[in-house]
Order: sequence, then C-alpha cells, then structure tokens
Amino acid sequence: MNIDDARKELLQIIIERSFKYNEKPVFKLTSGKTSNYYINCKATTLNPASMLLIGHLIYEKIRQLDVNAIGGLTHGADPIAFSTAMVSAMKGRNIQAFVIRKEAKSHGLMKLIEGNVSEGDKVVIVDDVVTTGGSTIQAIDRAREHKLEIVKAIALVDRQEGGRENIEKKDVVFESLYTRDELIEAYKNKIKQVIH
Repeated sequence: MNIDDARKELLQIIIERSFKYNEKPVFKLTSGKTSNYYINCKATTLNPASMLLIGHLIYEKIRQLDVNAIGGLTHGADPIAFSTAMVSAMKGRNIQAFVIRKEAKSHGLMKLIEGNVSEGDKVVIVDDVVTTGGSTIQAIDRAREHKLEIVKAIALVDRQEGGRENIEKKDVVFESLYTRDELIEAYKNKIKQVIH
C-alpha cells in the first residue's frame, strides 16, 4: 500500500464521514463551547475500508519503534489499536492491542487494562481526536500506573486546541495523522470542486 495515497484516501473519508463545518459556530462541544466545525471520527474508524488505511498509516508511524503494544482509552482508541495490531501481524510483526477501561471491572479480575500487556512493556497510546488531550492523558496516566513504558502518543486528528502541548507536558512525544487546519482546507477544496 502506498502510504501517501493511503493518507489522501483516509483524509477524503474523514471529510465525507466525520467532518461537519459551518460558517457560524453551531456545534456544541463536550467542553460546553461552540465551534464552527465538528469531528466525530467513529464513522471513519468503524468503517472497514478506513480501518485498513488507519492500520497501515499508524503502523508506518511506529514500525521503526521498539514497541510491544498499542492501545488507549476505550472507545476512541479501540478500532485504531485493533487495526494497527492486525496490520502488524500482516507485516510479520506482532504488536499487541490493549484497551484501557474508563473504570475497572466490578467483577472477575477487576482489570482496568485488557489485552496482552505486562509490566515493563513499551507501548504507543492512540486516540481518534485530540482537543485538550484529556482522554489521551488519562490513558497515559493509567498505563504508567500499570508500569507500562510510553514510547509515543498518536491521534488521527489534532484539533490544535492545546492537546499536543498538554500531552507533551507528560514527557510523551505526540503526533497526529491530520490537523484541524488540514481538514478545513480539504473540506473547502472539496466544496470548491463541487461548485465548479
């Protein structure tokens, strides 16, 4: 799979399935603020064609790293981690996937982290959209409590609202596949093409 082509194709899927834009700030965010754009990546990350692209693109970002596993806070991180783990197996390398629960199970082993990860494992934390970085930081903190070593954090989309800086304050290298600015530009280009 050509990575540049995969990146362009995934960007178009995000614009079609997950990105809403309005000249006026009409979208209410979790923070209570309103915005003129809204990103809901679930429609992209849970799409089979997107999963394959995501798996290849994230794997490409971590293949040179010494990592045992990939995961993050459920539910945003799950399809990204699963896709990447699957692509790693296709490439002959078994990077395990793991899930960090929002709350520990109240029965059985009462685990907070599910998957084949052990103390001392080197991991990548993933998320779908980073705004302030809250859920990514929660995942980082929980992973560290379980003695996992965080090598990097990766998001599909960085909304460029302080999340990168907040994550980097935790001494974690952060990168994203796309930024808010890229999404807005791609959206506006698509609208221009439709008009012309």
